[in-house]
Amino acid sequence: MYTDKAALVLTGGGARAAYQVGVLNAIRELWGRRPGNPFPILCGTSAGGINVASLAVYSDNFPMAVRKMSYIWRNFHVDQVYRTDFPALAGTGARWGSALLTGWLFRQTPRSLLDNAPLARLLESVLDFSAIGRAIRDGHLHAVSVSASGYTSGESLAFFQAADGVLPWRRAQRLGVRTELSVPHLMASSAIPFVFPAVRIHREYFGDGSMRQLAPISPAVHLGADRILVIGSGRLEEEGRQQGHTYPSLAQIAGHAMSSIFLDSLAVDLERLERINSTLGAFTAEQRQAAGLTLRPIETLVIAPSRRIDAIAGQHRHSLPPLLRTVLRGVGAMRPSGSTLLSYLLFEPAFTRDLIALGYEDTMARRQAVVDFLRL
Repeated sequence: MYTDKAALVLTGGGARAAYQVGVLNAIRELWGRRPGNPFPILCGTSAGGINVASLAVYSDNFPMAVRKMSYIWRNFHVDQVYRTDFPALAGTGARWGSALLTGWLFRQTPRSLLDNAPLARLLESVLDFSAIGRAIRDGHLHAVSVSASGYTSGESLAFFQAADGVLPWRRAQRLGVRTELSVPHLMASSAIPFVFPAVRIHREYFGDGSMRQLAPISPAVHLGADRILVIGSGRLEEEGRQQGHTYPSLAQIAGHAMSSIFLDSLAVDLERLERINSTLGAFTAEQRQAAGLTLRPIETLVIAPSRRIDAIAGQHRHSLPPLLRTVLRGVGAMRPSGSTLLSYLLFEPAFTRDLIALGYEDTMARRQAVVDFLRL
């Protein structure tokens, strides 16, 4: 059993989540041949939710889990995630065009821009979800959660599977629900709005977990984490203001919206946690107990890209299939200003391998901080 529980929090970001694999490759190398799992608590959202589910399934062998994940991400192609054939893309265009022109008459409602059925088939073929329960019973894993956003309730739900004694929770607009994780939870968590279809779980349709996720780190705290490693999918430092003289393309607007969904809440939550830690640090444990403070300091380590991922995506825009390039060119995603949107959809080896290499380099550049966090 774990007494000092370390949690791994993986954020969303579509194809950007390949960066997380590079970080995990470096951690695997630093962890070496030690037994056990360095992260008994795993929390993920969107593509990060898919990654934590993979780690949870193979949590009895952390090095093997990372190697399997790395193999998939290094060899990804977009058609393993969403359909790029002519019937699928042409059908999507026809449905959206028809809805805009005659939807008022026929009440047609297209579900999404892209069909991600290939991703569901991939997850079903490579993940044995029954292994999560076994890992928890055998002590290899304490808890795993995957977050999704309810379109009807507007609440952020952390679907979690955990050891006995971990209780569900409810806070403002967010709650933890105990369940047995499965493919629908991962598909719901990664259902980027407008891009991929929502997924019905029980009585509600859910979309990408990064939407309305006011506190991305919160599930790890509720699941009992004493220290948390957060792997981001974008730079957390603020960039200088730049002039814009041309009207933004649809891709630029969509990329801006996605960055707001995937990146902004993490930075705010980290600031909040830092303030709480600073306040609690002014009191001794005895003083906190006497005052009835139930909060506890949480050690955190954040690893985020040192380079702009959208710039890297722009370098690999031509690795996409020709037909998909044509479709994305129509909304401006093939221009430099549309690279942010592109970075979420570019599931191609040229891009994912660059992100894996960047994640590895960024982690090794902070080697001592990682070693200290892992108590090596």
